[in-house]
Formats: sequence, structure tokens, C-alpha cells
Amino acid sequence: MAVKNIVAVDLGASSGRVMLATFHTATQHLTLKEIHRFSNTLIFQDGHHQWDLATLEHDILTGLHQIDATGLAPDSIGIDSWGVDYVLLDKNGQRVGLPYSYRDHRTDGVMAAVTADLGREAIYRRTGIQFLPFNTLYQLKALGDMPPDDRDRVEHLLMIPDYFHYRLTGQRVCEYTNASTTQLLNLEQKTWDGELLDYLGVPRRWLSDPVQPGHAVGNWAAPSGRQIPVTAVATHDTASAVVGAPLQSRDSAYLSSGTWSLMGIESDTPFNCPQALAANITNEGGVNGTYRVLKNIMGLWLLQRVCQERGIKDLGALIQSAAALPAFVSLVNPNDERFINPPSMHQAIRDYCREHGQPIPHSDAELARCIFDSLALLYRQVVLELGELRHAPIRQLHIVGGGSQNAFLNQLCADVCQIPVLAGPVEASTLGNIGCQLMALGAVTDLTAFRHMLTHNFPLHRYTPRAESDFAGHWRRFQALSQPETAPQGKKETTQ
Repeated sequence: MAVKNIVAVDLGASSGRVMLATFHTATQHLTLKEIHRFSNTLIFQDGHHQWDLATLEHDILTGLHQIDATGLAPDSIGIDSWGVDYVLLDKNGQRVGLPYSYRDHRTDGVMAAVTADLGREAIYRRTGIQFLPFNTLYQLKALGDMPPDDRDRVEHLLMIPDYFHYRLTGQRVCEYTNASTTQLLNLEQKTWDGELLDYLGVPRRWLSDPVQPGHAVGNWAAPSGRQIPVTAVATHDTASAVVGAPLQSRDSAYLSSGTWSLMGIESDTPFNCPQALAANITNEGGVNGTYRVLKNIMGLWLLQRVCQERGIKDLGALIQSAAALPAFVSLVNPNDERFINPPSMHQAIRDYCREHGQPIPHSDAELARCIFDSLALLYRQVVLELGELRHAPIRQLHIVGGGSQNAFLNQLCADVCQIPVLAGPVEASTLGNIGCQLMALGAVTDLTAFRHMLTHNFPLHRYTPRAESDFAGHWRRFQALSQPETAPQGKKETTQ
């Protein structure tokens, strides 16, 4: 019986893991084994938030070496990560400094300056990408503050997964789905927009032509001497998560729920019309020529920060306490820029409620309830926006990722959006990464077949909407807070 052994390296903005998948082609049985899990923490250096690439590389290699030590020769390795961030290399392939994090504040105000120069409509028409202050477009504009000697040394720019491809194989490639997050790809041509690069003063030689998911990058020379193929998967973790979301129809939307919540639809065509611009919808690249028509939502980042600041360890107990409180007492717009990376998240939430004349959440449970209610309402808003954009309502929401384990939020989402919710699989990014590799190897015929296989290997949980008799007033309150949306107007953060 043919067996494929696949390694997925899944890097998130706060943690990463090396996973080994075993796929039996005859029975279509897929199993996952976690080989190595590790934290990913920012370095605060010289006044900036940067990524610790050396430690990340060490952890990736730790996992790969553990697999190699078993005598197993994987059929392929794939890497996915968050979007927008990049690494600069010199002519010898050495890093020019550490990469900045999208949460760094050096881009504060840059988006407003760029849109004043070029016009929001013109940028959106060319790229179809949501206006977020940490997009690569604005990060590269901020390179004007880079020491001239360092800038002159730069010969190559690689997105985070492509950098690790390079470190494993010595080959430089630029994978399409992650490149599409930069707001520098031309939406129609699916390659770098020359006029935007000229505006930034970025030489064309810095950037390789994008390759599609499934591209064979090269081989990793394992300590055992084995040559292990490395495949460019859908390297943006959200793109992989969408591959790993077993969507049941074209009327289904997905929600990749984690630090960020990414909600959208899979489409054969992009939407870069004025209505999409007004809703700040993004058109990121997907697999097999599709577009991920979606919106970035600040997600569970707010809760993660509150838990970190207040020393909360028992998340289950916190959710239980929050669920026992009255609903919709205090609301925030999670996409307000103040929540990108405040010195104190719980204080930022309290300040927001105070400024908007609402009860101030004091206890941990009140803060959590405020976050959950606000996220569910924002999810409803995006569900409605997507339905209006496609001229057909969204009839089901499929939640994947770590947030899909939050049964309370899943049910709240079903109630508020008034559509059924399917939750799972949790490891959607990892599974999508694996799916891209299996399709590249010919072990799975196509995306439909892969998703069908997922439903037989990973049970889904269904949440049926319940009627909310007094919901209309809460919805009007939230609409007043979120219209117009404050996030795109010109400051800073996010990931995915």
C-alpha cells in the first residue's frame, strides 16, 4: 500500500510547529504527528520589533533533524507563515539586518502618506488588496529611514517562508499567495506592479517572479545524506488554512480563527470594485487560480493580550465565566487601530468603552465577554458585506484554526450571524500545507478531492443558530461603532 510522508512547517506570529503527516493513498487515511512545537517571540532592538530568524531556523531544523534521525525519508517538506513581512539579503545571500515585524511602529502614518500620493482608488484598482497599515507596500516606503549603506547592499527580498526555503535549499523563489499579501502584486497580471515599485524606489532585481503553489523549490540535504524535496505550498498561512477548510458549497464562507480572524469566500474572480474598496475587502491569491476574497479582523489577539497582561492561565474557566454574563453590555470595534499593539490591551478596551459612553468592563470575565460579543458582531458585519458583494447571501460559515475550539464563540457566531456554523479542523493551516504537497506529488487529484478526504479524517462540529429576540438594538449600537471603519485610515499593525 502506497504511503506518503509529508512534513509541514507551520509558522505563526506567536508559535510554530513541525508536523509529520502520513497519508495512505489506498484508504485515504491521513494522520498527523507533532514533532516539534516552539514559541516565536519578537525581539525589541534599537527601538523596533523584529523577528528572531536564527532561533526560528534552529527550531525548524530541530524538528527536521528529529524526523531524519528516525530513518524516515519524507516525500516532501513545505513551509507556511504569516504574511507581509520580509527578509533582505545581500549579493552573498546574507541577511541585511533583522526583519521588522508588522507590529512594529515604524510604519505609523506611512499608509496615509502613500494614499495621499497615489490615491486609494488607484492603489486598490491595481492590487485589490485591503488597506492595512502594515502591508509590505508601507513597510518598504518606511525603508527611506534605512541607513544608505545598508540599503545599497540589498540584492534580494524574500518573504518569510521563502527565506526559509532558501536556507534549506539554497534556491530563491517567491511564492504567489504570500507575495499577494504585499499590496505590490498587480491583480490582473499576478506579477509585481512596476509603477508601485518605481514609486517606492525598489529595484526590480530585488524580487523574483512569483511561482504558484506546488512549485518544486529544491532539496534539503539532511544530516543522514538524504536529499529531501522542498515544495512551495500556499505559503501564506491563511491560504493554506483555506485549502484545509472543507467548504461544502460556493455559498459557504470561511473564518480562519486565531490571533487574526480572516473571513472570506473562495472565488474564481477578484472583486476590486468601489463597493469592495468601501468595505476594505482584500483579494489575496489562492490555489488553482482562485482568489481569497476576504477581510482581516483583529481576532483573538485582543483576548491573548488581555490574558498575557493579567496572568490568566485557565482559558476554559475564563470562557465559562464570560458566558455566564449578560450579552452585549460593552462593545468595541476590534478593528480599531488602537488595538493593534497598545501598551495595555485591557486599558485600551476600557478607554474605548469610556469614550463611547458604555459600561466599563473591569473584571477578566467582563473583558472577555466584551471581546467575544464584539468579534461575533464584526463577523456578522463581514458576512453581510460578502453577501452583498457577491449578490448572494452567505448560507454557512466554516470556522477553522485554533479559534474553532472555542465552542462558546462558535455558538455566539451562529446566533449573531443567523447561519449554521461548522467548526474544524483545528490544524487547518498545517493540513492545507500538506494538501498542497499531496497535490504536487499526485497523491490527491485536486482540491475537491482533498477536502472530501478531510471530512472523513477530521470530524466537524455543527452549531445551529438560535433566535435572539432583543438583538436589533445591539446590532445598531455596533454599527454605530464600526461605521465608518477606523482601521484603514493610517496607523499601524497585523497576521496572521
